[in-house]
Amino acid sequence: MEKGLYNATYEHDACGVGMVVNIHGYKSHELVDNALKVLENMRHRGAEGADNKTGDGAGILLQIPHEFILLQGIPVPE
Repeated sequence: MEKGLYNATYEHDACGVGMVVNIHGYKSHELVDNALKVLENMRHRGAEGADNKTGDGAGILLQIPHEFILLQGIPVPE
């Protein structure tokens, strides 16, 4: 149904998003493991290319400690 410039035929389902957090800010390897499980389970939503060899760039986002970046010789502001 068209309404103004909107046309519903251009609508598509989104792949979705998974989020794993610790609301108290605790960091743990378990959080990373759980995030990877979420990513693996998103495969059925299109997070893998049709050739089963490539992806759409899906991944996990995590915090890298400031000290680690400095140890790599990368200059970063405080």
